[in-house]
Amino acid sequence: MSLLLVGLSHRSAPVSVLERASLAADTQAKLLQDTLAAEPAAEAAVLATCNRIELYADVDKFHAGVAELSTLLAQHSGVGLDELTPYLYVHYEDRAVHHLFSVACGLDSMVVGEGQILGQIKDALALGQELHTAGRLLNDLFQQALRVGKRAHSETGIDRAGQSLVTFGLEQLAEGGDPAAWAQGKRALVIGAGSMSSLAAATLARTGVAEIVVANRTRARADRLVEILNQPGGTGVTAHAVEMAAVSDELTRADVVVSCTGATGLVLSAEAVAGALGLDFDPAYEPPAATVPAPTADPDQHAAWVENGFSTQAAQDRAVRRAVVPAQSTGPVRLALLDLAMPRDIDGGTARLDGVRLVDIESLAEASADAPMAADVDQVRTIVADEVAAFGAAQRAAHITPTVVALRTMAAGVVAGEIARLDGRLPDLDEKQRAEISQTVRRVVDKLLHAPTVRVKQLASEPGGAGYADALRELFDLDPQTVAAVSRADLNDPNRGRS
Repeated sequence: MSLLLVGLSHRSAPVSVLERASLAADTQAKLLQDTLAAEPAAEAAVLATCNRIELYADVDKFHAGVAELSTLLAQHSGVGLDELTPYLYVHYEDRAVHHLFSVACGLDSMVVGEGQILGQIKDALALGQELHTAGRLLNDLFQQALRVGKRAHSETGIDRAGQSLVTFGLEQLAEGGDPAAWAQGKRALVIGAGSMSSLAAATLARTGVAEIVVANRTRARADRLVEILNQPGGTGVTAHAVEMAAVSDELTRADVVVSCTGATGLVLSAEAVAGALGLDFDPAYEPPAATVPAPTADPDQHAAWVENGFSTQAAQDRAVRRAVVPAQSTGPVRLALLDLAMPRDIDGGTARLDGVRLVDIESLAEASADAPMAADVDQVRTIVADEVAAFGAAQRAAHITPTVVALRTMAAGVVAGEIARLDGRLPDLDEKQRAEISQTVRRVVDKLLHAPTVRVKQLASEPGGAGYADALRELFDLDPQTVAAVSRADLNDPNRGRS
């Protein structure tokens, strides 16, 4: 079996495709179950964030696995396979490990070095464990990814290279100025009370806003977030919660709005924002459309993606998007909008309203593409390379362990049988003599097996060493069912792979 990854992210696909392909929690569970039911896959895990959807699987056939995983992603995302395929990337074996470790370190994030992805990887592993779709390989892989990410943040200055998506968004709203000076005394409206919205509220409080209003579909969650913000000894910000129905009224008093909900439709329309600011809005107006090259599902191009790990179609799309910048309003900013949701919460048309500045996932992606990289990034890449090599060696060594255990079990059985036969032939042996003979025979067998089993584990950990397990089984005529039983016992260990 082999590790296969098929996915798309802000680096390979335009936001318009990403937001349509976003997966709700129940859809992620169904995707995992259907992936496991598919013939090529024995394990599955899905990493779904606001700017990436990646499906990991342990497959026995590469080409069949790519076809099956791509089809499943298309079916569950609601984006047609022909449209989705040009934006997919494929990683296999060590390249898939390298990609996930890079993601865990924040190297593949929209904001390089951000640490939120570690929590999302942990959630992906927990879901796979809960649904029993993550087996030995994916448990080991995701657990190791978490350790690699933590190591990168503790041993390097990668945190200096980036920040949270919220902080980066506030910097964009401040248009290059100091976010703390920009936010001083402002009234903020936070829509949503999930992890990203909670981070946004905490960041706004630390940045220096005077007041935070939290609106959420479930009022109890908004109340809990407000309680945290109002804790004694905190930032001193004033916070209170309102119902979602009160958002329109709160817009008339807000200076900055941060929205990140799980809604499938718009939370703030351009018309609602215009009404709150007392502006006229023409719903019939359409901005000039960018001419984006039509996606192609050329098999030769797909082979290039497998080789290079990214979509050349997406690179063309990014070039076009950079050439055609959406019109933003001019003049003093009366209302700053930060949309961190995927799919988007805030109508893109709000950017054309006088006095409104909109920053969303797409504009953040464009801004981060030109952000300077810190020197620590090279150090993190070295850590990732070392950890990928170590993970590969450990997996190859683990692959032969059930065979070695089965070999020693068979040898123990042979010793037991010979001792029993000796008892029949020499019934007059006393207990001391019988114990001495038994210990001598076991010692001889152990010494004979010690060197070859240690050496075969060393050889198996090296690249190309997977065949040693097969050779060992063939040479000693080991029962495949015995080897499989050892593997199952290890896999079913309740203490294995828990996050």
